[in-house]
Amino acid sequence: MRRRVVITGMGVISPSGHSVEELFESQLEGRSGIGPITLFDASHFPTRFAAQVKEFDLARHVKDPSRWNDSGANSRFAAAAAQQALADADLLDNPQVDRTRCGVYLGSGEGIQDFHNLVSLVARSYQPNRREVDSVAFAQGGLTEFHARREFDQEPHTTPAHLAAYFDLQGPNYNCLTACAASSQAIGEAAELIRHGSADVMLSGGAHSMIHPLGLTGFNLLTALSTHNSDPTKASRPFDLQRDGFVLGEGAGMLVLEELGHAERRGAPIYGELTGYGTTADAFRVTESHPDGRGAIGCIRMALKDSGLNTSDIGYINAHGTSTQVNDKVETLAIKNVFGDVAYEVPVSSSKSMMGHLIAAAGAVELIITIMALRRAVLPPTANYEYPDPECDLDYVPNVPREKRIRHALSNSFGFGGQNISLIVSRFNN
Repeated sequence: MRRRVVITGMGVISPSGHSVEELFESQLEGRSGIGPITLFDASHFPTRFAAQVKEFDLARHVKDPSRWNDSGANSRFAAAAAQQALADADLLDNPQVDRTRCGVYLGSGEGIQDFHNLVSLVARSYQPNRREVDSVAFAQGGLTEFHARREFDQEPHTTPAHLAAYFDLQGPNYNCLTACAASSQAIGEAAELIRHGSADVMLSGGAHSMIHPLGLTGFNLLTALSTHNSDPTKASRPFDLQRDGFVLGEGAGMLVLEELGHAERRGAPIYGELTGYGTTADAFRVTESHPDGRGAIGCIRMALKDSGLNTSDIGYINAHGTSTQVNDKVETLAIKNVFGDVAYEVPVSSSKSMMGHLIAAAGAVELIITIMALRRAVLPPTANYEYPDPECDLDYVPNVPREKRIRHALSNSFGFGGQNISLIVSRFNN
């Protein structure tokens, strides 16, 4: 028998709250975390709003915040969420735990953006007569103006390295960056490490912020973002006929995954069991899902097979639900393909309708919301669902939460580049 994997700790920093409870209550109340961008001047962009993490102070979460002075928002969010999750699991300073059997697997995005230094140095090194940047002058300027630690912290793998060192997690250490599927993939792969005996405990999840000029520029050029500037709180409209793109968000979600016997021997709290993991690639286009939903279909089926469950066992689906025309239509198509007639009986909702799209961190935060729905027997709604789309005709739990006791739930994450991840979490049952 394969080793069972349970969740024993959770932590969140999000646009809708700085703890798991704050986030989930915000979701149930339908409160939006979306508003005008204040991190930089976005007045000349087609999209001028985002889901920012507000009033965040790392010193409220960790004892030594100075360690992250030269790190980006992704690492600072990750540190706070990891502190919550490890404290929740009683793993911060537990002498009974073998730290060499405790690892980190994140889906963390790129770190700090030294945008102003980079752009000013490019401008000073530019030669108008040749219409090119003097690379020698640029390099010389970089040696004096760029900050070594900040350059290092631009790399995505530095976030799990920071967490391992700070929390003394000496086991396997990985990071993957598969766009919007990253943290869900990290959780699935972390579970596999535990199942196969490579670790007993894995801190897993994701952290990301692309709310900066380069990130906003890229997504605007791809025409992927909503431009509903008149009322940002209404901009994220998953599955609604009038949806016009996703809303950029930021944050971190961390979960402690643990081998069941290990958790039981030390009396750890058990929030649920990770029973299914599916991963596929569309093998199609970078920014568009396959129109037949083949990657998403295969992914959901793989997760069901891995869990040993039938479609009739799934009581709730936390959708990827980005609020783009293509994603919502294809995800609906995939659910109907896999679930058949049962699809119309399974409630589906999108957390992004209120907290935006946290990119690499999205899947982990949404899995935490799914676990809370499982534990609290109440499903969060899809906000801003007003105009039904004939191509999106499932039960999207429109606008108000719904009480429902469920045993198994599915969480989907489908990323740019065609990476698809489905996770199934279940009520813990001996």
